[in-house]
Parts: sequence; structure tokens; C-alpha cells
Amino acid sequence: MPSAAAVPAPAWVHGDASTLRQRLLGRSGIRVSELALGTMTFGTRAGWGSADEVCREIYAAFREAGGTFVDTANIYAAGESEEIVGRLVAGERDEVVIASKFALATNPADPNASGASRKSLRRAVEASLRRLGTDYLDLLWVHAWDRNTPVEETLRALDDLVRAGTVLAIGISNTPAWVAAHAATVADLRGWTPLAALQVEYSLLARTAERELLPMAENFGLAVAAWSPLARGRLARPPAQGQPAPPGQAKVAEVLAEVAAELETTPARVAIAWVLAQGLIPVLGASSAAQLRDSLGAARLAPPQDQLARLDAAARIRLGYPHEFLRDRCPTLAPLPGR
Repeated sequence: MPSAAAVPAPAWVHGDASTLRQRLLGRSGIRVSELALGTMTFGTRAGWGSADEVCREIYAAFREAGGTFVDTANIYAAGESEEIVGRLVAGERDEVVIASKFALATNPADPNASGASRKSLRRAVEASLRRLGTDYLDLLWVHAWDRNTPVEETLRALDDLVRAGTVLAIGISNTPAWVAAHAATVADLRGWTPLAALQVEYSLLARTAERELLPMAENFGLAVAAWSPLARGRLARPPAQGQPAPPGQAKVAEVLAEVAAELETTPARVAIAWVLAQGLIPVLGASSAAQLRDSLGAARLAPPQDQLARLDAAARIRLGYPHEFLRDRCPTLAPLPGR
């Protein structure tokens, strides 16, 4: 069974040692930077997050490094994130790939202000375009699986938006592999817009996507974006004094610190570089430009294979049934050379 390490290396388009390289967004043909800027912290309307000037500094650092892929959502900072992103990209809209999301509730009092129905989708996209000050989205994610809406309804409504030029590519996030595989198959059979990308939680401390989601994405040619590549900051800093690390985290932190010392860099950069080495696009969150610049340095790291293997071993998870059964009990069914 393929693991994260089995995901093919990205198809790099161009770049040099001083800037982020560009890669293809699945089979869409859209070029995106190898690192994405996550903007969940952009705005303070929800009672936390970064003020406008800090967001401007973070965005400037990202663009200075060659970043082009900006990831937001209609619920981030109660809509303020999209407003800030819209102002930041206003003078260079076509040079930036903007991804936003819909499906999570924007108004708990309104039952149709959430979900992946045609009604919810239309309202969400129209509102996102207003906040972003643009007439199209490069990528629209279904933020999470809506168990109440048939996948055919969602796909058909998304296809309408693509045909109208309002959305250029579509993706799916926080969804079981079997649902995403079903969606990709239905879209292909009916000639609708294919899925271009998958977004999952993935880091040295969150590797369960290796069981089903990453192999599924490889099979369907989906680009994979990794949210929280630093495990909500746990891989960027040691546990707070007096608070022991959760089971499994201590060993990962130990090896991460060792590799960072050997490479004369920071644990955060090594952790992100490991995700890059698995063929994923890390989505970087930051509360300051300095923090973002540290994370961006991961793109210039090239940890030797033995160091990557040590990190992999420290963070490895069990794939479980049926993967281990197939690996251990059915050796004649293993992939042959050339596959």
C-alpha cells in the first residue's frame, strides 16, 4: 500500500534557489507555488488573529519569496480574511492564485447558510467574490463533507460555476477518501469539471492521511495541500515548561531537534521540508512576517535521505487493516516493477 513517501515528486515548472518553485495544481494546468500562504489568522473580527498591517507584512514576505498560492475561506475571521486578501491582491490579481472555501456555517441561525447544496454554494461564492473584490476564484474548496447533500448536486453546481468562468478549478477538503473517490469518479463519468486538489491535515504528528487519502489522491492525480504542517505549532516549539509531551510527540521532537541542529536550521523548517519531501504543498500559517520567513526557509532545505528516514521512523504510524494484511500476507499481490 503506498505511503506518503510513495507520492510522486511534484512536477516542478520553474524556479531558482532564491525563490519558491512553481508546480502544477493536479491536472488543472494552473501553476502554484510549492508553499501556500494560509490566511486563517488574517483579521480580528472573530476576537483573535492579526491586524491589517501585520497581514500586509506577512503577505509582502510571501510574495517577495515568490509565493503565488493564497488560501482563505469564507468563514475565516467571520469573512474579514477574504476582505484583507482582496485588498492585498488588488494590484496584482492575475499574478496570484486565490483559493477559498465554502460549506461551513456562516450564520448558525440560517440552515441554508452552510452545507454543499446548490443554494448554499451560490450564496457563498457570491459573498466571497464581493469580499475579495474579484470576479473569479482560481480554486474553490468544498471545505468539509456535507452528509446531507448528494455529491452529484454539489459537483453539478460546481461545474456550472466553472463553465461560467466564476471558478477555474475545484478541490475537496476534510472528506473521507471513499467520498472523494466517488466524487472524482462521478465527475469523470459525467463529463463534469474534475477535482484538481485535495486538502488534508498532515504533518509529522498527523499522518493518518497516509492510510487512504494520499493513495486515493495519487490514483486520481490530485495535488495535495497540507494544512497545519507544524501540527498547530507543536513542531515549531518544545512543550511548555512543566507540561510533558503527548505520547509519540517526544520522540518526534527529539529527532526533529537533532536533524535541525545537524542542518543548522530551525525545527519548523525541517518539519515543513519533510512535508515537501512527501510531495505535498504545505499551507503556512503565521502571526508575523518573521515567523513566515522562517517557514519559507524550508523550501531551500534539502535534507539528506537518511535524515528524512529518521524523521519518518520517529513519526511512523500503523497503516492497519487491510494495508498491513496485504503487505504481510499477500506478497504476490504487491505492485510489480514498472507500476
